Amino acid sequence: MSDDEPATGPTATGPPKAAATSAPVALPAPSRGRPKPGELNFTAPRAGKPPQHLADLDPAGRKTAVEILGHKGFRAKQLSTHYFERLVESPEQMTDLPKSIRDDLVSRLLPQLLTPIRTLTADNGRTIKSVWRLHDGALVESVLMRYPRRVTICVSSQAGCGMNCPFCATGQEGLTRNMSTAEIVEQVVHAARLLKRGTLDVDDIDAGAQSSPLRVSNVVFMGMGEALANYNAAIAAIRRITEPSPDGLGMSARGITMSTVGLVPAIDKLALEGIPVTLALSLHAPDDKLRDELVPINTRWSVDEAIDAAYRYFEVTGRRVSIEYALIRDMNDQGWRADLLGTKLNARGRGWVHVNPIPLNPTPGSRWTASDPGVQREFVRRLRALGVPTTVRDTRGSDIDGACGQLAAATA
Repeated sequence: MSDDEPATGPTATGPPKAAATSAPVALPAPSRGRPKPGELNFTAPRAGKPPQHLADLDPAGRKTAVEILGHKGFRAKQLSTHYFERLVESPEQMTDLPKSIRDDLVSRLLPQLLTPIRTLTADNGRTIKSVWRLHDGALVESVLMRYPRRVTICVSSQAGCGMNCPFCATGQEGLTRNMSTAEIVEQVVHAARLLKRGTLDVDDIDAGAQSSPLRVSNVVFMGMGEALANYNAAIAAIRRITEPSPDGLGMSARGITMSTVGLVPAIDKLALEGIPVTLALSLHAPDDKLRDELVPINTRWSVDEAIDAAYRYFEVTGRRVSIEYALIRDMNDQGWRADLLGTKLNARGRGWVHVNPIPLNPTPGSRWTASDPGVQREFVRRLRALGVPTTVRDTRGSDIDGACGQLAAATA
C-alpha cells in the first residue's frame, strides 16, 4: 500500500515548486489496465501530478508558499478566508487583495483542479452527481445528497480503484491514479458553493422541520477509490475539512465517514490519528470463501482480521463502526450468513457496531442483482434477533449511476 500523496512540492507543508501547467493532456491509462479476477493493485502511477493548491498545505505551509512567491505572509490567511470560509469563486470578489498581486496569488495557489464535464440530477433534485475531469484528463465523480436536516457529499479519493471488487463498476475499471489532497477537498468546496447558491433548495424536503441555512454536514469517502490506499492525501483532506475556518471548512469530524474494504494496517493507523471519524467496513460476506471472491483484499486480510481491526478502531476512538453489506441475490443473502455475521460481531462485544445492508445497485454487464425484498427482510430480521442494530441503507441516485458501487459506470 502506498502512503505517498501526489502533491507537487517536497512535502504537504513545504513551499511550491515552479507553477505546473493545468492544460489537459492525454488520459493516462490505468496502471495495469482492466484487472484480472482477484488482482489487487496498490501502486498508482506517479506521473502527471496536479498543480499545488492552497488546500494541499497546512497554514504554516501556505504562509511559506506566499512568501516564496514574493508576497507578505498574511496574504495566506486572506486567501484561506476567501476559499474555506467565504467560498469565493471569482478572484474579483477578493477585494482585500491588491489587484496588482491578486492574479498571481490566485493562479499559483488556487489553480482550477476540477473541470465540470457533466451534472446529473435525481430524486426530484435532491441528488446531484458531478463528473469531473482532472488536470491530466482522468475522470472522477462526486455525489451531493440532501436529506431532511443534513446534506451529504460522497467524494472520490482515487481515479479508479485497485481493489477489484467484481460487483463494483469503479473496481472493474482498474486504478488510474491517486488524487491529491486538494482534489479531494475541492469536491467538498464545490458542494458548499452549490448550497450557498441555493442549488439544492427543495421546497418540500424540510416540511415540518425548522429551516436553517444549508451547509454540507456530512462527508463520506465512499466514491471512487479506496481512500486508505491513498492514506496521506485522504487524512490531509480530512484535516482541511475539519480545521476551524478560515484554516479549513470547520466541519465536525463526527460527520465524516471513512469507508474501506479492510486494509487492516491502515485501519489501525487511522485509529491513532486523533480524528473521530466514523469507520465503515465494506464486508459483504461473513465467511472467507465467499469474501475472497467478492472482496479480493480478503486474500490479504481475512474476515476475522478485518472485523478485529474494526473493533480495535472502536476501542481506541469510542466511535461506533458501520458494517456495509451489499445484498446480492443468491450470493451472500442466505439466512445462515446473517446468523454468522451477527455471531461474529457479537463475539467482539455489544454496542460497538451497526450493520447497513445495501440492496445491490445494478452495473453494466454484471451478472448479479439485488436480493428479493422478502429475503432482505429476513436477513435484517435475523441480525436484529441477535441484537445487532441494523438499518437498510437508503439508495440514492441509482438512475443516474450515482449510487453505491456505480460510480464510473457511465463515464469510464
